[in-house]
Amino acid sequence: MASLDWSQCAAVESVPGKVSGAWVFRDTRLPVATVIENLEDLSIEEVMEQFDVTREQIAAVLDFVARSLQAPEPPVGSVPIHAHLL
Repeated sequence: MASLDWSQCAAVESVPGKVSGAWVFRDTRLPVATVIENLEDLSIEEVMEQFDVTREQIAAVLDFVARSLQAPEPPVGSVPIHAHLL
């Protein structure tokens, strides 16, 4: 996830001197990476119980990640690479 531009996600912030500048949920000291790592083994409800984070905060980050990983829309008028095969 290091390649994601987290500055485009309103739910998180990086503040020098706050958790060593790691991306954290806005107005918290909870690193985004901590929540994502825990979601590998825990449900959203369990993560919410263990950490001071809301469902809305988790949803905002997961939505940002999903949108960031989608393929970009091709420019208008572009031709697919394999158009010659059609």
